[in-house]
Amino acid sequence: MIRYLKVAVFLACLGPLAYLLYGFFGRAPFDMTSWGQGLGANPIEKITHTTGDWTLWFLLITLAITPARKLLRLPSLIKFRRMIGLFAFFYGCLHLLTYVWLDKFFNIHEMLADIAKRKFITIGLTGLMLMVPLAITSTTGWIRRLGGKRWQALHRLVYFSAICGVIHFLWLVKADIREPVKDGVVLGALLLYRVVMWAIGAYKRRPQLAPVAPRPIVEEGQ
Repeated sequence: MIRYLKVAVFLACLGPLAYLLYGFFGRAPFDMTSWGQGLGANPIEKITHTTGDWTLWFLLITLAITPARKLLRLPSLIKFRRMIGLFAFFYGCLHLLTYVWLDKFFNIHEMLADIAKRKFITIGLTGLMLMVPLAITSTTGWIRRLGGKRWQALHRLVYFSAICGVIHFLWLVKADIREPVKDGVVLGALLLYRVVMWAIGAYKRRPQLAPVAPRPIVEEGQ
C-alpha cells in the first residue's frame, strides 16, 4: 500500500513542473512563437515565482510530517519525508536555474552585481546551499556512515534553510507581505512545536533526586 502511495505522492509533486511545462509549450510544442503564452505576459517571472513558492512549500511540508505523524498517530508518514525534502531541493535548483539561465543568460558579472545589490538573492542562495548537504546525505548509506545522531544533527540545517526561504520571500515582495507572513506563521508554529517537544523531553530526562529518609529522633538520655 505504501509503495502505491509513494508513486501517487511522487506524481503529485511533479504537478507544479507539469503545469509550468504545459503553460510554457502549450498545445503547440513545435511552434516556438507560441512558447510561454500560457504563463502570462511575463513567463520568466511566472516560472521564477512558481518554483520559488513550491521550494518553500515543500520545505514546510517536510517539517510538518514529524508533528503530523505524531499528532495523527500515522507513523508511516515518515516514509514520505525524504522524497518531499528532495523535491524541495529539486524545485530550489529549478528556481536558481531560471534566474541564472532564463533571466541572466549566465552573465556572471550581472549576477554578482545583483547579489551585491539585492540582499534577498543572497539569503535565498544561502538557503539553497544549506539544502545541498541534506540532499547529498539523504540516502540510507549516508545515515550508516554518519551515524544516527550526527545525521540528525546535520539535517537540522533544514530549519535554517526554511528560515532563509521565508526571509527571501519577505524581502522579495516588499509591499504585499501577506503571503510570506503566512508562510512565516506556519514555519513559526512548526519550530515552536519542536521547541516544546524538546523541552518536554528534557524535563522527562532530568535526573530524579532520591527521596531523603527522615533521620530518627533520638530522645535525650538514650
